[in-house]
This record gives sequence, C-alpha cells and structure tokens, in this order.
Amino acid sequence: MVPSKRSGPGGNPRPGETARDRSRVESFSDGVFAVVLTVMAVELLQNGPARAGGRELPEALVQAWPSYLAYVITFVISGQIWLAHHNLWRYVVRVDHTLMVFNLLLLLFVAAIPFTADLLSDNLRSDATEQRLTAALYVGTLLGEGIFFNLSWWWARRRRLLHADLDPRLARTLAWRMRLRPLLFVVAFAVVFVDPILSLFLYLVIVGFFLVKGPGEDPRAAAQPEKGSAA
Repeated sequence: MVPSKRSGPGGNPRPGETARDRSRVESFSDGVFAVVLTVMAVELLQNGPARAGGRELPEALVQAWPSYLAYVITFVISGQIWLAHHNLWRYVVRVDHTLMVFNLLLLLFVAAIPFTADLLSDNLRSDATEQRLTAALYVGTLLGEGIFFNLSWWWARRRRLLHADLDPRLARTLAWRMRLRPLLFVVAFAVVFVDPILSLFLYLVIVGFFLVKGPGEDPRAAAQPEKGSAA
C-alpha cells in the first residue's frame, strides 16, 4: 500500500504530525443525529391535528395520520442509522482526511431526512405522480446515506484505520450487512409504483430487521483470538 502524503503506512500520521482525534468526529456526528431527531419532534408538534369546523379530536387525529406515519418511520430509520454509525465507529481507532469527508457526506444526507419526511407526509394523499416523486426523494436520501456509510467502512478497512484485533471475517460480515440495507431500500422504493403506503411499511420491516442484534454488535466481538488486519 502506498502511504499518502499526509500519513504514514496504515493511516498513521507522519513523524512530527499530530494524530487526528476520532472522538471529535464521533461527538460531532452524535450532535447531528441529535439535531435531526429534535427537528423531527418539532415538526410533529407543528403538524398537530387541526380541529377546524368543530371537528372532534379522534377525527382530527385520524386525518393527520400521514404525519404520524412519516414521523414513526423516519424516527426508526434515523435511530437505526445512529446505531449502525455507533457500531462502525467502535472499531475505528484512527481517522484521516478522506474518512472525515465521507462521514460529513453521510451526515449531509442524514440531515436532509426531516425535509424529505415532511414532503412525504404532505403528499401521501396526493396524486400518484407526487407520491412517487416524494417517495423517490425520500429513498434517494436514504440511499445517499447508505452509499457513504459503505464508503466510510471500505476506506477505514483499506487504510487500516480499524482496530488491529478486528477479525477479517467479522469485517467482511459487517461490510455485507451494510451493503444489504441500501439494496433492500431500492426494493421498497420499487413497491411505490404499486402502493406507496405499502412501500412505507416495507421500510419499517427492513429497518426492524436491521434493529435486530447483528454481527459485531457485541463489544466482545471486537477482539478475536486471531490477530490480524481488517484490510
């Protein structure tokens, strides 16, 4: 592997260069996730059920169901992304410039989730063209996040930025699991052309699958008896 101009082999800083602090990257990312979830909660408050014309509360709540459905799905998806991000960064011991850029681009799409979720809730009862357009924007945001999530893991493995005791087999299993999620989102998007509401429920099913404890989510799995690189 050819070392970069700014780092030595394995992504280590050159002699005399201060190493980047990975904890700052993770803390900044956690802050973005916290803001995203807060914005979603504020949006939910602003979209409270309107009771114009003497409408009873139960009827008003039923009429506002698109907002609640979009909120639940998006909160669960955002939470799952945060869990996966936390799981990935447990194995990162060093960072370089490229990894930080990939992480920033990942957060770019995460921060756009409330906007696309708001569009989705506003257009769930619109005509088919608008439903499909907003669904495409929504899945595009999730796919963008998924792409840069996978690029972050790929780069960290390639530049040997991961824990030295991470079993290569576990690293490959985690990579497969990360690649699978955006592929399943594409399948859910295809269902939009049949039934947009069913497509949203498929998102919930997919995210529910990934919320189940998977490989590498046990901290004891980070260290294996076999020493080796994750590259």
